[in-house]
This record gives sequence, structure tokens and C-alpha cells, in this order.
Amino acid sequence: MEANLNRVRDEIAQAAKVSGRNVTDVELVAVTKTHPAEIVREAIGARQVAFGESEVQEDRTKIPLLPSHLRWHFIGHLQKNKIRHALPLFEMIHSVDSLDLAQAIDRIAQEDGSHPRILLEVNVAGEGSKFGFKATTLRAELESLLLLSRLSIEGLMCIPPLAEEAEASRKYFVELRELRDAIEKEFQVKLPQLSIGMTNDYSVAVEEGATLVRVGTAIFGKRRRRNTGL
Repeated sequence: MEANLNRVRDEIAQAAKVSGRNVTDVELVAVTKTHPAEIVREAIGARQVAFGESEVQEDRTKIPLLPSHLRWHFIGHLQKNKIRHALPLFEMIHSVDSLDLAQAIDRIAQEDGSHPRILLEVNVAGEGSKFGFKATTLRAELESLLLLSRLSIEGLMCIPPLAEEAEASRKYFVELRELRDAIEKEFQVKLPQLSIGMTNDYSVAVEEGATLVRVGTAIFGKRRRRNTGL
């Protein structure tokens, strides 16, 4: 695993160099969803501190078993009935995919006194199978989103259509970056974070401005099946 992590880090550094960026501006989020706590401990031994998860019920058991200095990112679809459990566990939620969900998070944050850091998930390709704000309507919803005083909206996230070639993702990453830039200019806000890029396209994502890349399979191999009791 350490060799895998180092290879991914090297490729991130190379992509940053090619695009004239500082590699320290890119954070590797190692995606450990479905992997047990002992796998996370191995990654910690290889100097990894940021991890991505997507199942709140599973994470409520796993995260408390691990060192408190780790930085946990929620990257899956967040159900409203799991918000209250998720907020204490994660330093950032990458996948706020609707105004309705953002409002629900804000209400609970007002109750518990927290200030959740969030990213807005954009369905850049308009895929019916995926969650997310429509790229064409997000700007119209920004006024309502910016009224949610408990939320720290720090940027955008997307998951482009799965493709064999990493280059196929580039146009979607560019679209998201340009949307972010337009929002910053129009609303006079700062959205420094772009959560783009996974195992198959993270180098391209870094070239196009990623500040967070979510990599699992390239580090840990294929996901483990959950124990269903069968």
C-alpha cells in the first residue's frame, strides 16, 4: 500500500509541475469506504491523514476506532436522516447536492452550534443516474444558499461520466472550474476548493485545478464487499 500511495503522490506532483501549480495546493483524500479500520491504519503508517468515506452508519463505528488527528471527508450521497450523525464525524462534506439538503444541514447546524464546511456537488453532465445541482441552474440557487449562515461553502465537486480514457473527463473539470470562477465574480465570494478527480483521472484533474482528489482503487485495490450476513 505504501508503494501505491507514493506512486499516486508522485503522479499528483508531476501533474502539478506540468500545469505550473504548487503540489502543496492539492490534497490527496484516500478513499477507504468499505475498507476496515486496519487498512486505514496501514495508510496512516504511510503518512496519510485525509480519508474519504460515504456510509454514515458504517463510519460511526469505524472512525472512533482510529486516531483523532485524521481528517475525514464525506464524499457519498448524504441522506437527511443521517445529517445529525455525520456532522460530528467529518471535517468537510463534498456532496451537498441540492438546496433542500443544504437547508437541512443548516437547520441541524443551528441546533448543535456547528459550522459545517461543505462543497456543492454539480451534475456536470446532466446524468439522470447522479445527484447534484444542474450546472445551468446553480447560479440561480446561490442567493438562497448564501443565506444559510451556518454553512461554510468552500467550493464545488463533480463526478464526470465514467470513461476509459482520463482525457474524457477534462472538459467536465474545465466546465466546473469555469462555473466556479463565474460564481466568484458574480457573487463576490471565494470558493477555493475544487474536489475533482478519482483513480481513473486524478492527474487530469490536478492539471485543471483540483485542490482535492479522491483516490481509492489506485491505493487500496478494489472495494471490499460489505458483510451482509449471508
